[in-house]
Amino acid sequence: MPDTPPRVPVAVLISGSGTNMAALLYASRHPQCPYRIVLVASNRADAGGLVLAQAEGVATFVLSHKGMTRDDHDAAMEAAVLGAGARYIALAGYMRILGAAFVTRWADRMVNIHPSLLPRYQGIHTHARALAAGDSHGGCTVHLVTPELDHGPVLGQIAVAIVPGDTPESLAARVLLAEHQLYARCLAELVARARSPEWLTGRVREHALALPASDEARSHGMTSFGVIKGKKFAYVATNHHGDGRIALLVKISGLDEQEALIERDPGRFYRPAYFGDDWIAILLNPPESDGAEPDWDEVAEWLQRSWLAVAPRKLAQLLGE
Repeated sequence: MPDTPPRVPVAVLISGSGTNMAALLYASRHPQCPYRIVLVASNRADAGGLVLAQAEGVATFVLSHKGMTRDDHDAAMEAAVLGAGARYIALAGYMRILGAAFVTRWADRMVNIHPSLLPRYQGIHTHARALAAGDSHGGCTVHLVTPELDHGPVLGQIAVAIVPGDTPESLAARVLLAEHQLYARCLAELVARARSPEWLTGRVREHALALPASDEARSHGMTSFGVIKGKKFAYVATNHHGDGRIALLVKISGLDEQEALIERDPGRFYRPAYFGDDWIAILLNPPESDGAEPDWDEVAEWLQRSWLAVAPRKLAQLLGE
């Protein structure tokens, strides 16, 4: 395993001055930052952030949405993002609503920063609304983007005190300072989770415990999942024996399948130490990964197959097997 994994490529979409884009960019210059900005794209040719991105050596893309359908413009922006190799998208003052199909394709990989403490004051004029309501604090929120505007899961928030005499403009200026602090931190945490043993184990846990009569335990120094009062059907190995790997261990048919899987993709499959021929290890954090998460649908399929290998017949019937 390499000492320093590849940094995750991120595209930033802007429509204006790009101050949050700049904050993300300069945070990415820290040697321990887990992401890098590979593209700044905009729907406005006069967006000031494009000039800064070009001066900083970041690739840019511009396409006006005028005269285009939403789907066509979304497709062109997405093609530019994919062409730059981005795994994640950060919206930083991008003043164009993205279509549901685009957002769905980037589920859990697109983030936005909003100038209020969501769920309060979704939409626009957030600072004026906070002042009119007599709130003690405004603030900002980083959230995952979903088809419903400003409703995605919250990744982080900072509250900003409202002081006597505040105007929407003065409050906005202080909130912007908080945005610059919060956005880079939340983006870094998001892109790094695909390498986090705790997060990967948690996602495996969701799928494993969704299977009938399943429970969790510690076994052989690893998180394990089994049929209640029965056999184990999965383990999550994290740096087992100091190998630096995070892997899902599941049951298979035997040595022939084990050898075939390893021969087909030795960078992903391996024989787990101290387990028999009827087990395979599936690497969840391949060393060449640039932020891609495991295919969780495939993980769920492996877990179900492994569960079926140890579950009593009456339980297997619950899954129609």
